[in-house]
Amino acid sequence: MADTSRVSVGTWRDLLGAPHLGASTVLAGGVLLYATNEFLTISLMPSAVADIGGQRFYAWVTTVYLVASVIAATTVHPLLMRLGPRWAYLSGLSVFAAGSLGCAFAPTMELLLVGRTVQGAAGGLLAGLGYAVINTALPSRLWTRASALVSAMWGVGTLVGPSAGGLFAQFGSWRWAFGVLVLLTAAMAVLVPFALPGRNDSADADPPRLRIPLASLLLLGAAALAVSMAGIPHDVRATAALLAAGVAIVVVFVAVDRRAAVGVLPPSAFGPGPLKWIYATLGLLMAATMVDMYVPLFGQRLAGMAPVVAGFFGAVLSVGWTGGEITSASLRRTQTITRTVAVAPLVMAAGLAIGMFSLHEDMSLGWAALWAVGLLVTGTGIGIAWPHLSAWAMSRVDDPAEGPVAAAAINTVQLICGAFGAGLAGVVVNLTDAGNAAAARLLFAVFAALVATGVIASTRSCRRPH
Repeated sequence: MADTSRVSVGTWRDLLGAPHLGASTVLAGGVLLYATNEFLTISLMPSAVADIGGQRFYAWVTTVYLVASVIAATTVHPLLMRLGPRWAYLSGLSVFAAGSLGCAFAPTMELLLVGRTVQGAAGGLLAGLGYAVINTALPSRLWTRASALVSAMWGVGTLVGPSAGGLFAQFGSWRWAFGVLVLLTAAMAVLVPFALPGRNDSADADPPRLRIPLASLLLLGAAALAVSMAGIPHDVRATAALLAAGVAIVVVFVAVDRRAAVGVLPPSAFGPGPLKWIYATLGLLMAATMVDMYVPLFGQRLAGMAPVVAGFFGAVLSVGWTGGEITSASLRRTQTITRTVAVAPLVMAAGLAIGMFSLHEDMSLGWAALWAVGLLVTGTGIGIAWPHLSAWAMSRVDDPAEGPVAAAAINTVQLICGAFGAGLAGVVVNLTDAGNAAAARLLFAVFAALVATGVIASTRSCRRPH
């Protein structure tokens, strides 16, 4: 018999109509600021180092940003409960603007790292709020489309970040890239009071005490730092030790968080239901996208692309991600949705395999076009699954009260798995220390095999809790 059950999904016109346009803009805009800033420095750093020095801290510009983001993302739920959506967003935007201003005027690399740390802390908060406030600011029928809109900003950020950074660097104005971020942040802050609700005035009790899972935070930060550093050493033994340390710390984090009174992950993630598999699928898909970090580099070395062109070429994966999300968010049949989510890791693996076979020394236009097809398929793979997995994470909990925690944990899982993916990518590329076609093919092959194993988690994530 044909499956006739349907999921109640609002329309894009409803989400982007006058009643919800302000909230949608703020939720998506916060994630866009964070994602754009994360990828902005890929194109900016050569110019910045030539201006203020600090070559030995080159990798740390990304490392400190990511670690601060991971730590800050876990404070989303307690801050949201304490301050409410409006003041939580205004606080995050204010700190983000201050960090961006510090980067714009930094006279040395050390002070630039301070600014990047502040940016990362505020950006992690904004990115987490983008998911956590969906079920507060919008009706449930719009959650899937709102999740698609918010998560699509990661794809947009990977497009805007490298290309905008390349343009600013090309004209010798790398500081102005951070200055523009300050202006955009201020514009969004003006919109927040009109778009988001304030505190919950219906409660007659005092606001809840701000409780932050400190032990879990420290463990997550240490794990992200260890994995981010793993690609730096030239000694294979040191690299392996750092990766092993990162994995071991994550195992300890799971054990500690499971027993904590206030944890990063909701209690349902440790139960028999599908929530743990939903997070695992989200994490594997996100980790596999980290191959995109090296697309501009290999585009210049193997295909002879100009830096700006290579930056735009690196956005092909993001185009597939965004297109896949917009298309998949319109699905209504339950059976179609579950099958789409289940095969998503295999779609990504197929795209990465196409990319692996297309990479050669002195690539012709035809091989570059095939590489672009592989990147497009890879992005489509994560895009078709992400909005549904995000919506499931908010709803498939044992206790409805866990919904906000489950929503905030989406961003934490995304950041920590992105850190692992970035570290693994650096390790694979540095194995040959040549940065040639062999290293590029190995990178795509390893990540294709990694994400293919995610079909186990994606299949199990489709199960409904009893």
